Amino acid sequence: MRARRLVAVASVAVGLVALSGCRSEPGVAAYVGDHRITEDAVTEVIDDARAKNPAPTEATEPVPGQQVRLPGRSEVVSTLVLGQVCERVSAAEGYRPQGQAEAAQVAQQLGISPEATYARQVAEMYTCLSGIPVGSPVVPTEQELADLVAAGKRAGAVPADVTVEQAAPQLDGEQLRSALATRNALAEAVETYDVTVNPRYRPLEFPVLSFAGQAVAVGVPLGERGSDAVTEVSTPRPAQTGPADG
Repeated sequence: MRARRLVAVASVAVGLVALSGCRSEPGVAAYVGDHRITEDAVTEVIDDARAKNPAPTEATEPVPGQQVRLPGRSEVVSTLVLGQVCERVSAAEGYRPQGQAEAAQVAQQLGISPEATYARQVAEMYTCLSGIPVGSPVVPTEQELADLVAAGKRAGAVPADVTVEQAAPQLDGEQLRSALATRNALAEAVETYDVTVNPRYRPLEFPVLSFAGQAVAVGVPLGERGSDAVTEVSTPRPAQTGPADG
């Protein structure tokens, strides 16, 4: 049985965070330099998404193939952190967006209303991140391939009886190598920034490359300094079951 193909999460750079210092104030979800992302701000985004994406009722049957996926708090924090960091690095380095992400298109991909604040915030983040340069594709190490296969097995994307030697040739390719280049470039850039994430959201990472079904294959750590190896993070939950982290 063949391992399922990897699916690119975004064609733009994502990430940019490092943990520095010990900052903790009640009601703060994350810090980016001197900027505070409050828990209230996160709650406002969640409440707005829920209000504009009500759960289906008997009177309002869901449209086939259009399952609503409300963002969890971790997803909102990631977006707000990345947006802030991208604004700062772009201003410092003179980067300009190379693409324009539309809120309507992002909303369709996320499975939420284009009127939701979260759809606009994600679109703005991707537009900004499109201007951050990424280096040449990176050949994965043996350990990175082993970690990738292990993540694929946990996600059910790689059969349990398939070996690393069997799966690696199917998983390695342009998408993976570009994702690793993005991760490496961002890991180097984030060391400039003073970012701290509330312990309730740790470990927090942003996906660069995923298996089909949204299980993350390559992610950029947000907050506490993490391994540069291929990693796995949580994904949004269907709206009817509620966000994974409240």
